[in-house]
Amino acid sequence: MKDLKYLQYFEDLLQDANNDLVQQARNDGKKCVAYICENTPEPLLNLEGLFSSRLRAPRTSSMEMATYYLTSFLCEYSRALLERAIEGGYNFADCLITPDGCSMINRVAENMELLHTMDEGKPNFFYEHMEIPMKADDNGLNLYVLQCKNHILKPLQDKFGIDVSDASIRRAVQEHNRICRLVRAIGDFRKGEKPTLTGYEYSVITLATYAAPKYLLVDKLEETLEELKTRQPDPINNFRARVLLVGSEIDDPDFVKLVESTGAFVCADRYCYGSFPGRDEIVLTEDEDALIQICRQYMMRGQCPRYMNQQKILGRRSYVDQLAKEYGADGIIYEQIKFCDPWAYERMVGSHVMHDEYGYPVLSIDRPYSTSGTGQLRTRIQAFIESIEIKKIHGGDK
Repeated sequence: MKDLKYLQYFEDLLQDANNDLVQQARNDGKKCVAYICENTPEPLLNLEGLFSSRLRAPRTSSMEMATYYLTSFLCEYSRALLERAIEGGYNFADCLITPDGCSMINRVAENMELLHTMDEGKPNFFYEHMEIPMKADDNGLNLYVLQCKNHILKPLQDKFGIDVSDASIRRAVQEHNRICRLVRAIGDFRKGEKPTLTGYEYSVITLATYAAPKYLLVDKLEETLEELKTRQPDPINNFRARVLLVGSEIDDPDFVKLVESTGAFVCADRYCYGSFPGRDEIVLTEDEDALIQICRQYMMRGQCPRYMNQQKILGRRSYVDQLAKEYGADGIIYEQIKFCDPWAYERMVGSHVMHDEYGYPVLSIDRPYSTSGTGQLRTRIQAFIESIEIKKIHGGDK
C-alpha cells in the first residue's frame, strides 16, 4: 500500500516525550498536565488553558538508577518512567496527576516527588495522588468523583486559575470526543478481508493522541481519515492471520510491528494506550453534573484488572470476545510486561478462559518494556501464527 502522508510525522512525535507539539503548546501559553494511568479522566486534563501528556519513556536503555530506588522486581515500564524523570526528560510538565492504578505506579509517582524530578524552579508545580475505586458501584463512583474534585479540579483552579465549571468540562468533552471519533473512524479501516490500514500504522496514530496535544493533531487526523477513504489495499493479503492484541501497557508501536513481522495482522487493540476503550466517546446529558457522568463512564467502561467485582471480571472476557468478533480475529495474544502484577493474573486466567470457554486460539506471553533483543519472543509469536494458519488450511474451528 502507498505510505500514509503523515505516518513519518506521527512517528517522529513518538521519539521523545518532549516532542515538537508539546513545545508548541507550551509556547502557546498552555500548562502541561502529565499523567501516567488510563484511570485518570482525560477531558479533565484538557480544560481550556491545559493539555495532557501521558508519560512514556521512548528509546529506553539503562534503568540502573530507577532500579536502585524501585528494585528489579517492579515492572520495567515503571522503572523506565522513573529513570527518564531522573534524567530530566519530563521537565516540560507543569504538574503530575497519578491514580493508584497499581502499587508500582504509586511507587513511581512517590519517588518522582521525593526526588524532585520535575518541579525544580516551578513554584506552582504540584504532585497529586488519586485513590480510585476497585469496585464499579455507587460507592466507587462517589469516591471517584470526590478524588477528581480534590486532586484534579481543585489544584488546577488554585494553582493555574483554570475554569473548572460544568460548562468548561463539557467543552473539554466535546473536544475529546472529536479526537475519539477520528481515531475510531481511522481504526475501522482495519476491518474487512482486505484492510487498508496496518495495525502498526494505527498504533502510531493512536499513541500520538496520548503523547501530543490533541488540538494540534486534529487537522492531521482529519487529512489521514480522508486519505484512507481512497487508499487501495494490496491486491493479495500479505498476512497469515488476524489477531487481537490484549493486555497491559504498550506505548511502543515497534512491539506491534514485531507481531506483524511474523505474518500476523493486528486487527484490534485492547491494551493500555490503545483505542479500546481509551478512545470511547463520552456521552453527556443535561440532567446531571458532567463530572459525575465522566467518572461513571470511565468506571463502567474501564477494562483495567484493578476492578475486582465479579461483573467487571466476567465483563473483561466478554469484551475481548466482542472485539474479536467485530474485527474478525482468528486468534488472541495476551501480553503483559514482566512483573506487572494486575495483568499477570488477568493474562493467566483470561488466556485460559478465552481458549477453553470461548474457543479462540490464544498465545500468552510476558515481555520486556523495550523491543530490543526479542528474538525468542518473535519465534513464539511466529509459531502461534503458523498454528492458526494450519488450522485454517485444514478447516479447523477456532
